[in-house]
Amino acid sequence: MQPTLKQCSAFILAAFALSSAQANTVIVNANGYTLNTKGDLVQFNALAFDDKGRILAVGSAAEVTARVPGSRRVDMKGRTVLPGLIDAHGHVFGLGQMLTQLDLSQATSLDGALKSIGDYAHANRKQAWLRGRGWNQENWKLGRFPTAADLDPIVADRPVWFERVDGHAGWANSRALAAAGITDKTPDPAGGKIMRDANGKATGVLVDAAQELVTRIMPAQTEAEGRVVLDRSLQEMARVGITSAHDAGLGVAEDRLFRTYADQGKLTARIYGMIGGTDADFDALSKNGPLKTYGNDMYALRAVKLYSDGALGSRGAALIKPYSDESHSHGLLFFNAAQMNAKMKKAMARGYQVNVHAIGDAGNKQILDIYKKELAATKSAAQRHRIEHAQVVTPSDIARFQTLGIIPSMQPTHATSDKNMAESRVGAERIKGAYAWRSFLHQGSRIACGSDFPVESPNPFFGIHAAVTRQDASGQPVAGWYPNQAMSLKEAFRCFTLDAAYAGHAENNLGSLEPGKWADFIVIDQDLFKMPTYDIHKTGVLQTWVAGKPVYEKR
Repeated sequence: MQPTLKQCSAFILAAFALSSAQANTVIVNANGYTLNTKGDLVQFNALAFDDKGRILAVGSAAEVTARVPGSRRVDMKGRTVLPGLIDAHGHVFGLGQMLTQLDLSQATSLDGALKSIGDYAHANRKQAWLRGRGWNQENWKLGRFPTAADLDPIVADRPVWFERVDGHAGWANSRALAAAGITDKTPDPAGGKIMRDANGKATGVLVDAAQELVTRIMPAQTEAEGRVVLDRSLQEMARVGITSAHDAGLGVAEDRLFRTYADQGKLTARIYGMIGGTDADFDALSKNGPLKTYGNDMYALRAVKLYSDGALGSRGAALIKPYSDESHSHGLLFFNAAQMNAKMKKAMARGYQVNVHAIGDAGNKQILDIYKKELAATKSAAQRHRIEHAQVVTPSDIARFQTLGIIPSMQPTHATSDKNMAESRVGAERIKGAYAWRSFLHQGSRIACGSDFPVESPNPFFGIHAAVTRQDASGQPVAGWYPNQAMSLKEAFRCFTLDAAYAGHAENNLGSLEPGKWADFIVIDQDLFKMPTYDIHKTGVLQTWVAGKPVYEKR
């Protein structure tokens, strides 16, 4: 009789309570897959690691057990084992906040969203501010953004602030606008836009940098609240099989918590940190230069996150030519070339990897132009600089990623989430250079894949599914959305493992299951390489292990 998963969990935990005399562990009867250093897909059925969590041997049961005699054994009962998956672009605290605040991502209409907000307000009467995230007016078929006038009848007694799904716009009620001092005469800040109606009245939606008018007056998160948020985020990452995440924009408070959690053994995913911007937090955090590793490779802080432009859904992405569905708008470049150059050069010269958010073709061009100028000046090519999203790029600029050695850090589920509006935004010609994974791969670029959670689900199998099928979870469109840009399954697997590790300077320690690397792996409920590709998004994680220790077990 097969043991239950609960019984297996008890066995695993008991095994690790054994005396330190039995320091090595062997995973046996595994249906294992990994990539090797050449990028070839190899199979194994046994994996051995020491008490520190470093892999000793991988291969057949006979070979591995002979290498490490007397080891304790964990029987995987034929289940599929993969290297831990790496999300190369997420927002760790943002995920935790979404999981502890109101999530509007499932609202399919304005009325549905307003009902959820009303219910949330009623259940949280003591909260001074009501906060949440996830709304998407494109899914509501409004033909417009929501307004403060929509919110005011629902919540009028306290300020309300809900971020759009992409984080590049916020929706406020009149109480929040008043608290921020926003009137119809408030000018648009640089890199931002206050949405207004035909009469010039502020409607309640703030785009990109304009959001700071509200967020800067909101109560700061306490350390206790930060711990709750981080705990929830780590739990969710372990649940979906993420053993390492690149955190795209953190400050002094987040850095302090990551170090504390690493010291206390509470980090259940490895965090590769990007400092948000090059201002005060960067100056404070960079005093001793890049932190290449901390706490047995559980934390690193050696990158900087900057923003070139906004997002496509809110028409904040900067385009060379006007939006196809809004002819008077080119979107928003956050900084002029000189300002952005100064920010990038400052970080590059101090030894940091520079990772710049660029979604529109004008944003991507601006950043590539600066890389071309400053790579030689700062002698920093070895820092593996990146462009985050690389979402709409002219064909000639796609080629420059390779010639300049810039890593495209891309999120496959953005394509399947954006397909309902992307072509209307950019038109039939520019869409050919959008979400163009095959074009990047064909020229030899290494794509670092992620999700941009909480903009998208952190579940990496959603990303692998989108990369391979170019379909959403309902299988639409049937032939895939611009399927000529799809990845093969091995390519998608690689971009969530080895190439994501490479983008974080961690390919010698993470990304595959090979001797000398960390024993970060997951156990899943299906054979990824034999199941129908259209079902990849249904893959479930049974166990997640980090450094040879179980950090999640499905109950």
